[in-house]
Amino acid sequence: MKNIIKIATLILTLAFFVNCQEDEAEVGDIIAPTNLTITAEIIGQDTLNPYGDGSGFVNLTATANNAISYNFQFGDGQGAVVPSGENTHRYSMNGVNIYTVVVSAIGTGGVSTTAIIEIEVFSSFDDLEAKDFLSGGQGSTKTWYPKLDQNGHLGVGPTLAQDIADDANLNGHWYPQYDSTNAFGKCGSGDSDCFCNFSLTFALSAENNLTFTQNNNGQTFFNWAHGAVVGQTFAEFSDTCFEFDTTGESDVTLIPSETDWTQVADTEFPEPRGTVMNFTDDAFMGYYTGVSSYEILEIESDFLYVRFYDAVNPALAWYQMFTTSLPDQEFNTIFENLDWSDEFDTNGAPDTENWTYDLGDGGWGNEELQNYTNNAENVIVEDGFLKITAKADGGAYTSARLKSEDLYEFTYGRVEVRAKLPASIGTWPAIWMLGEDYATNTWPGCGEIDIMEQKGQDKNTVLATVHHPAVSPGAGDSDSTVLTTSTTEFHNYTVEWRPDTIMFLVDDNLFHTIPNTPDLPFESDFFLILNVAMGGTLGGDVDPAFTEDTLEIDYVRVYQ
Repeated sequence: MKNIIKIATLILTLAFFVNCQEDEAEVGDIIAPTNLTITAEIIGQDTLNPYGDGSGFVNLTATANNAISYNFQFGDGQGAVVPSGENTHRYSMNGVNIYTVVVSAIGTGGVSTTAIIEIEVFSSFDDLEAKDFLSGGQGSTKTWYPKLDQNGHLGVGPTLAQDIADDANLNGHWYPQYDSTNAFGKCGSGDSDCFCNFSLTFALSAENNLTFTQNNNGQTFFNWAHGAVVGQTFAEFSDTCFEFDTTGESDVTLIPSETDWTQVADTEFPEPRGTVMNFTDDAFMGYYTGVSSYEILEIESDFLYVRFYDAVNPALAWYQMFTTSLPDQEFNTIFENLDWSDEFDTNGAPDTENWTYDLGDGGWGNEELQNYTNNAENVIVEDGFLKITAKADGGAYTSARLKSEDLYEFTYGRVEVRAKLPASIGTWPAIWMLGEDYATNTWPGCGEIDIMEQKGQDKNTVLATVHHPAVSPGAGDSDSTVLTTSTTEFHNYTVEWRPDTIMFLVDDNLFHTIPNTPDLPFESDFFLILNVAMGGTLGGDVDPAFTEDTLEIDYVRVYQ
């Protein structure tokens, strides 16, 4: 049997005035409601669940003498006018929260009486899969870009689910558009080109908290109805780019959609996900319409489709598509001259003119398990390949970490490493660079560029990451790409490090780009590092049957 929570009713004194300038006027009976009471039934509430079952649903009922309608304010920023006085509302803020519900009973002539209750409700709503898709998983980040290569990547349509169902199918998706942007339709124009040059990054902490940052290179594409934000009058303003600061990190909370998507459940198109992202600090997803709330319609590892309302005209819903790669962007290097390389053509120990070692154990700041050595069983050049082998060693592990510190250091260039990765669960191979001033400019101040890393539990994906004070300690600015043959075939892992951009590629396919701005520590000398770690924060649990596995490198080349 469901329990009814405590009711506290406050009847407010009503004062109203009647205009008496025309003695003959008849205003009819004006009757204020009386005896207003409110009851609240929290769904699933019992002795073991005093704040409900986690669904967040509450049945609210208001009754009063002489009331013709009721205005509910639910205490979470939402409200409704309910003639019957009965309403079911869903509270979505995660955890147990107290809400003040204000109900006004409306009588004849528009006079009203108001009462207030407080309710304490538990909501456990979450969408862990959506968080993983958005961020790449706990401890990771993922960067998204507008899906410029598809018609309808930005458009506007109706807000009602039934209207949407009646006008379905846009480029394989059932969401309609009153008006839509053609593929690359806003690119190459000075007035709107900034819409083609922004990125959105989601990060998920170990505590499962989702955050969001936007990089738009200082230019934001504004909807015409919001010109006042940038000092433009309505008459002179059209959709265009303006300088607008989007720096800073925002928190993201997920709540369920309030749209009744069951109206479209029987169509040939899939029912939307039903999850809404709310951003703090007025953050938005590239196109400024005055809102910070986005409903996820579709989401996969590399595709995101959202809709959001216009703050000026909420009868319009905007639709926007995103992808995790820069669409159809051809990569052309600016670095053509080979400056330094190691082809690993001489058998034996690595060339001492190119490489030295980090030695020892102690976790290396990442809870790693290996002891780094320079022994031939852990590192050797053989048959044209550098082989770094991690080995089990009586309940512990040995491995090797090579570096070019004090032997070869450089600023800017294209680094290309051809490698085949170890397949064993718990191995953490890395091809990366570190700022040479790390001894005096403590990490992450010195900067770190990870050309390739692979998690110990996922051998079908590779990561590229930069670390610097704005994003580290923590996950860094990271993205991943699927590479199912990373442990069975050789692939080219490349970073193009320019003064204004850092780009990461696998087999010449660009999958991660970040702006290299003057405030970042990527404008001075770095050196190269090659290693295989065991376990730790990215390696995770090691396979109990592990004996040994090898990172094989065909060559390392640096072009400038």
